[in-house]
Amino acid sequence: MRQDVSQKVVAVLGATGATGRRVVSAALERGHRVVALVRRAGSFAPVEGLDEVVWPDVTDAPALTRALSGANVVISALGGAEKGPTTVCADGVRSAVTAMKATGTTRLIAVSAHGVLETHDKSLYSVAVWANVGERMRDKEAMEPLITASGLDWTIVRPPKLSDHDAIGKYQAGTDLRIRLWSSIGRADLAAFLLDEAENPRFVHACPRITR
Repeated sequence: MRQDVSQKVVAVLGATGATGRRVVSAALERGHRVVALVRRAGSFAPVEGLDEVVWPDVTDAPALTRALSGANVVISALGGAEKGPTTVCADGVRSAVTAMKATGTTRLIAVSAHGVLETHDKSLYSVAVWANVGERMRDKEAMEPLITASGLDWTIVRPPKLSDHDAIGKYQAGTDLRIRLWSSIGRADLAAFLLDEAENPRFVHACPRITR
């Protein structure tokens, strides 16, 4: 059984994405306050505990600094477009690091992807993911060094393929998990892991993989 934890203020970057919405919902269910960074006002229905902050330009570090005042943890679920070059993850995290240092927020948990940097190898999974979403993987590869050099208490989560099924509640997480061509994790279970890590850190300064 998950132990009770004190309420936190959780800032979610990429809050309106498929993973971000799961994180927002799960954080509210656990009793945390949520600051949801969104591109457009009205992205979420008004609900107690949720503060929606419009942040249309991920390079706008001053605006993000204002939004992060009082936050205990930042969870980045940023993701770029399916096709074509993108820099949204790298640009957003660059702004986040600047804003967090300005506000004194030290805990950063970012969703990356298995297959970047040292996991960009000749495995069937890595070859397949780079063939399909290579531009997004390049963005993640540019993002990760910004995090590891930040001086923050960071965790970079590297899931394999994401799916939208309901939470199973069973998954494996670790820095040396073997990821196979068919490996996947549901976004609901990924969101649960991100919040578990926010509440009770296990992988500070580490890059855990997660799979069901």
